[in-house]
Amino acid sequence: MTVQIDGLDQAKQYSGKQLGYSSWHKITQEQIDRFADATGDHQWIHVDQEAAKQGPFGTTIAHGYLTLSLLPILLREVIEVKNVGMAVNYGINKLRFPAPVPSNSEVRLSALISNISEFESGVQLELEVTVEVRDSHKPSLVGQILFRYYN
Repeated sequence: MTVQIDGLDQAKQYSGKQLGYSSWHKITQEQIDRFADATGDHQWIHVDQEAAKQGPFGTTIAHGYLTLSLLPILLREVIEVKNVGMAVNYGINKLRFPAPVPSNSEVRLSALISNISEFESGVQLELEVTVEVRDSHKPSLVGQILFRYYN
């Protein structure tokens, strides 16, 4: 369920709190192949299903940056900030890919607001995000991402 935050003052009430989880999203080989085409990264571990069977994961895996690129879709299911001016993706403080995302697996995102700070024309939210793979013990992505909301 999406946490709907009405304005930046209300966002402060969620600081340090777990916001929830997105739904599970399947990562298909077709999606991995399209990402490889879009980025030019055709490393065998991503696109060669036969070679990947003999590799360290026993199957092809999603690119780490493919997992990262899912954050806007997944995050939209977790948090919506309403009644603010323009919002921009301001950047990433930390990002790690601790475990692979095997093709045809399912991922979901969890998030919490770890810090809220004001700047000259708005407010910055720092979100701790984790992407996990169904039935895996390690997350596939952990990071701190930043959004700026302008009045």
